[in-house]
Amino acid sequence: MVDSSTIALIASCIDWAQHRRRKAAAKLHVRLDLHSLLPRFVLVESAKAADSIRAAEVCAGIKPGEIVIFDRAYVDFVHLSALNDDGVFWVSRSKESLSFRVVKKLPKATDRRILGDELVVLKNKDSRANYRKPMRRVLALVEVDGQEREMEFLTNNLCWSAGSVADLYRCRWQIEVFFKQIKQSLQLCDFLGNSANAVRWQVWTALLLYVLMRFLCGMSGWNHSFTRLFTLLRAALWRKIALWDLLRFCGTAGGHFRYLATPQNAYFPGFA
Repeated sequence: MVDSSTIALIASCIDWAQHRRRKAAAKLHVRLDLHSLLPRFVLVESAKAADSIRAAEVCAGIKPGEIVIFDRAYVDFVHLSALNDDGVFWVSRSKESLSFRVVKKLPKATDRRILGDELVVLKNKDSRANYRKPMRRVLALVEVDGQEREMEFLTNNLCWSAGSVADLYRCRWQIEVFFKQIKQSLQLCDFLGNSANAVRWQVWTALLLYVLMRFLCGMSGWNHSFTRLFTLLRAALWRKIALWDLLRFCGTAGGHFRYLATPQNAYFPGFA
């Protein structure tokens, strides 16, 4: 999953991140692994540049057969063509201004959520020069904030069911949860320094803490929420208590389990 999140900064103190007349912000580009929920690639910069400019950089190192899911802000047809040539599958939302021509209508799905499934080619001359092959366009109903909305999805995979395309994009919500965890729970909103280096160091420190907490979850079998874990660790930070024993003891309480950890989530090369 690939997405970005904007971190608001104080414009009067931070001039390197000004992207509007009276606003300053940093942008956090992240590629998150769907299986482990660990970041694979992170880029911290000012919020001036468009997401599509960083698409190729954020997706660097993706292997053939892997699936990339990103929002329409990262749609760049030169990059999508390169992913397709490398054997990488991608799923994205369609831009509202996308101009296309339908070349084939696929059989109607039995899933009531699927409103349309067809193969399309780009009509715009420049876009067609960047991406010449047909792509798949799926129109589906997706539940957002308790209400169903029509959404258009694009993918280069012609074999999946239309429902699978919609379900894959729905998995992108995990990266939104990730941004919420590091910005709210880890309090990545108040910065100790004003320079670009100071902001980057604080972001990297928060990400390192997140990875260590995920590792503790996997090793201790913690199965509660991320917020509860952070609150518990912060309360016991200066006490001489073994964290693994603490998490095993506190993790036995009943409740609604939203943060399921498995041994695969805690795997790091070099650890036995």
